[in-house]
Formats: sequence, C-alpha cells, structure tokens
Amino acid sequence: MSKAGPSQASIFLNGLWKENPVFVQVLGMCPVLAVTNSVRNAIAMGLSTMFVLVMSSTLVSLVRNIVPKQVRIATYILIISTFVTIVDYVIKAVSIPVYKALGPFIALIVVNCIILGRAEAFASKNSVYRSILDAFGMGIGFSFALLCLGAVREILGAGTFLGVPLFGPYFEPWIIFLLPSGGFFTLGAWLLAFSLWKERRTRKATLAAEHAQELAS
Repeated sequence: MSKAGPSQASIFLNGLWKENPVFVQVLGMCPVLAVTNSVRNAIAMGLSTMFVLVMSSTLVSLVRNIVPKQVRIATYILIISTFVTIVDYVIKAVSIPVYKALGPFIALIVVNCIILGRAEAFASKNSVYRSILDAFGMGIGFSFALLCLGAVREILGAGTFLGVPLFGPYFEPWIIFLLPSGGFFTLGAWLLAFSLWKERRTRKATLAAEHAQELAS
C-alpha cells in the first residue's frame, strides 16, 4: 500500500519543471550531449528513453512486493535491459539511418541513471498508477530537454529543422554546434537560462509572500 504523498498533477509535472532530469538534476548527460546534433535524433532518443522509463517503472511497481531487497537492483537492471532490447530492435526495423545515428547510445539506456533512479526512488515505493505518472513526467521532461538542445544545434549548426532548410542558400552554418564542443556550449546556455528562470520565479514568489504578510499586518 503506497504512502500518502504529492498529488497526481504534482507527480506528473515534477519531471517537466521542478525536477527536470536534464535542466535540474543534470542526469543522463551522455546521450544528451552525444545525440542532440539533430532534432530527429533528439526525438528518437527521447521517445526511446520515455518508453523504457514508463514500461520499467510499471513493471518494477508491479513486482516491488515480491522481489527480495538483496537482488532488487539486479532485478531492475534486468527489467530495464529487456525493454531496451525491444527498443533497439524496433528502431532498427523502422529506420536504419536513425539506428546508425544513435549507435551504441540505445544500449546505454540500460545504465541511464534517470531510469534506474526512478525505479529505485519512486516505482519501488509507489502504486502502478503513480509510478506511470512519474515515469511519463520524467520521460517528457527528458524528451523536452533533448528537443531544446537538438533544435538549437541543428538550426545554428546546419540551418535546418528536421532536415528542412530555414535560412536560404546564403546562410553560413555554425558547424561548431554540430561538434561535441557545441553540445557542451548549448547545454551550458540552456542550464543558465533554466536557472535564471527558476531564480526569477522564486524571487517573485518571495516578493508576493512578503507583500501578503504586509497586507495581513
């Protein structure tokens, strides 16, 4: 029986903003930096990770009361690797170019700390429904972060979005954004923007609370 906790809406929205896996927790940096040189790759990796996250969290929640504590991590890794294998075969069957672009990073979803972390910290302690909400929120938040990076890097690095030219024949692409160094720069810029946005919201909330106290006194 799951303990009382945050509301269902809060559980889902946490992964999007308050506990975003990339912009707040800074997790899963390997695929974030490696595959976001195009929007197509970012979407494919985001959806793949979200599928594995949702399915593994669901199954972990279902078996949480019957798996001995001594082997829970090994069991979670086995569950995650099963769904990663499914994703690997599906992507290979659907699109060979995407499969080649993602390369070994599909298999590395198994050790993505976002998935194992949510399995251990949330799914193993909550009901199936709440675990699915949490997994969807984290998966969408992770996909959103990949899309943010992929869009900036493809637009500036290639002058395209999903392969469609945006700026005409005279645009000179900033090739650096397609290189690893461009990934670090773009990630740093997004982390700074997200941090400033959170700080601004916190400041507004503090001022509003102080104003309310003044009115009450």
